[in-house]
Amino acid sequence: MSKGYDGVVLTCPVTVPYVRFAHETAHWWIARGLKGALDAGGMRPGDIDGLSVSSFTLFPDTPVGLTQHLGLCLRYLDTIPMGGASGVVAARRAARAVQAGDADVVACVAGDMNRIDSFRQLLSAFSRFSLDAAYPYGYGGPNANFALIMDAYMAEYGATREDFGRIAVAQRDNALRNPHAVMKKPLTLDDYMGARMISDPVCLFDCVMPCAGAEAFLVMREDEAVRRGLPFARIAGTIERHNAFAEDPVQLRGGWAADIGTLYDSAGCGPGDIDLLQSYDDYPVISMMQIEDLGFCEKGGAAEFVRSRDLTVTGDFPHNTSGGQLSAGQAGAAGGYLGIVEAIRQVTQQAGPTQVRDAHRAMVSGFGMINYDRGVCSAVAILEGA
Repeated sequence: MSKGYDGVVLTCPVTVPYVRFAHETAHWWIARGLKGALDAGGMRPGDIDGLSVSSFTLFPDTPVGLTQHLGLCLRYLDTIPMGGASGVVAARRAARAVQAGDADVVACVAGDMNRIDSFRQLLSAFSRFSLDAAYPYGYGGPNANFALIMDAYMAEYGATREDFGRIAVAQRDNALRNPHAVMKKPLTLDDYMGARMISDPVCLFDCVMPCAGAEAFLVMREDEAVRRGLPFARIAGTIERHNAFAEDPVQLRGGWAADIGTLYDSAGCGPGDIDLLQSYDDYPVISMMQIEDLGFCEKGGAAEFVRSRDLTVTGDFPHNTSGGQLSAGQAGAAGGYLGIVEAIRQVTQQAGPTQVRDAHRAMVSGFGMINYDRGVCSAVAILEGA
């Protein structure tokens, strides 16, 4: 079991409202996210000495270039190129830097632009797998990948399209409470079932909507947060795993399953102690896998689980309370931060209209980097209110 994260906290969660398309660069979105977090903490750029950045569209710059663009002088600089796992991984690594004294305050920021052709360009050169084995054959993007995974999951465990629809419908209900959500129209199960097919069995409302935006939070010592009067969340435990279960012919489990016992042991709690779950939800089938692999039900039992639970903010299993990526939007790498930023708000009682009553302990799981046939990166954190 790894050393705990005592004395380090997460604070100042910020969302730069998402928009469908925008002409601004990733630099602009990241700068807005950073400014928002600093403003929330009553701080100036010179008050931070660490920066962690996640972005798909920062090219040709890197976080090194951002230090000059933004006028920052840092002792700690990191980039987390892990897509949906980025938020949790950034938090755990920044926390270690603060704990070790390598930095006093680390700003963790993710942001991406979305111009008319941005997504196609991103997919065409996403990885060597996509360049060589997918894109030349018209197999660009995650829809077809997740169609294979969803089809295999349905065949293996007896899940139906209605089961996946329950996740999408509940998240839309949550998004209607969230003023920052891109999707504002109510969604019914009939709407879900009647939507056009994209890549069978993936339909329109199984797919995330690319957009532009940013998310950010600060990592600092607990005594510093107390001195500044900032609400904060503690890290009770966190894990990450990459290229787990590579021998599986189809991905029906993720790296969460390899280490979940270690996570609960380090956090001193179990699934029944979690007040809300923020799962990475680029497609509902991945949320189903996480519900299983994180120990909320047995493997293959998530379909029955979602049938018997209320996944809305006021329900008995609050899930993706902001609306998740399916309804709040997927602002590139910021989508990997969406869950952890919302979780910090929840356990510090700052979530406003999406606030879960008496929320003290939140679980956030990340999943990222679909490389040809599976997501390679996974991470989980359990956050607790002070």
